[in-house]
Amino acid sequence: MLKPMSEASKPRAGAVSGATIALLLLTAMNFVNYIDRYILPAVQEQVKGEFHVTDSQIGSLTFWFMVAYMATSPITGWLGDRFPRKWMIVICGLLISACNFFTADVNTYASLNLRHAALGIGEAAFGIFAPAMLADFYSQDRRNGVLTVFNIAIPVGAAIGVLAGGFVGHRYGWRHAFVVSAIPGAIIAVLIAFFLKEPERNKSAHDVAKIEKGTIVSLATNKAYLCAIFGYAAVTFSLGGISVWMVSFLQRINGFSQEKATALMGPVIVVAGLGGTIAGGVLAQWWSRRTPKALYYVPAFSALAAVPPALLCFFGPPSVTLVGLSLAVFLIFLGTGPVNAATLNAVRPEIRSAAMAGQLLILHLFGDMTSPKIIGIVSDHSNLRYGLGCTLITMVIGGVIFFVGARFAPKLHHTIEGTVAA
Repeated sequence: MLKPMSEASKPRAGAVSGATIALLLLTAMNFVNYIDRYILPAVQEQVKGEFHVTDSQIGSLTFWFMVAYMATSPITGWLGDRFPRKWMIVICGLLISACNFFTADVNTYASLNLRHAALGIGEAAFGIFAPAMLADFYSQDRRNGVLTVFNIAIPVGAAIGVLAGGFVGHRYGWRHAFVVSAIPGAIIAVLIAFFLKEPERNKSAHDVAKIEKGTIVSLATNKAYLCAIFGYAAVTFSLGGISVWMVSFLQRINGFSQEKATALMGPVIVVAGLGGTIAGGVLAQWWSRRTPKALYYVPAFSALAAVPPALLCFFGPPSVTLVGLSLAVFLIFLGTGPVNAATLNAVRPEIRSAAMAGQLLILHLFGDMTSPKIIGIVSDHSNLRYGLGCTLITMVIGGVIFFVGARFAPKLHHTIEGTVAA
């Protein structure tokens, strides 16, 4: 039977006004953010040589980036649930661009570390505000597809960051690679200021009054939410470590130059990562019409299936390194869109920013904050093969957590011209 729903509980029939512009602008900003983030892995062998640091110290750059990222998350989550997010996103974009521009004046390892930590503040805030805002523009059954588009920026931006970093760094020095990346972020921030509109959140006064007291309790006892974020954290440990160290791996183990290593790594990320993101989103969208557990099954399969090709990449002969890497990246990225949709669908609309803040906190605390440094420490005491081998364990752990989470998946509301199935 079909029946109308009340205005407060009725999901949007598809999307509200301004949704497409919001998706385009926020995806563009996400794209630039990942360009910025992946320049460092492309040039870190140059950084290591100039400052004469260990692999552990190179890993510390990501560690302190994530410390700032996580320290910022609770504050921005609180702000995002109470104040308009548009202007906070604009400020984030300008801050990120400024951090990249002032890399030109970095002349010590300590100052580079400080600059990288400041970058984490801007990226953390954007990473909370943008998905929560998109969830307010689109109905539940469209969020997986929308967040898949938003997350396409991850492999494409990462690939451009690796390619640009390797190319510019090789020819003009590693600092110039960061300076060049400052320009597009500033432009997109200005476009957001002029063209993005703030969506309605449909929060009643009663909802707002209850946020303070109930948010932490509701998230800490929400099993669907907890499994989504802890499973994602385990996978992020693996993906973050591989992302930071793979270009160095190709240089040290395969004997490639920086320019060749990044020229090979870039296409692998964009083709395999983009293909995996799109395929995972399509699969989850189709499967979720049959069962809401699909938003957990897809990332579970994604994590477990990536282990064999990753094992081949790290420990096989050099001739199969790129094949194993390509398959592993494709499979890991299958779960990126569905797991974000699972996180947002597991919580009430009025606490989405707080939920994303919690996701980012757990994601990085147990994920990619420590993995680059742990890999660096293992590498300093053995070699980079064994360091990267640590990531195989956490992929298995992530897959298991997602399978457990499928038991608690909430039902999805599918919009049908303003009505829903009762």
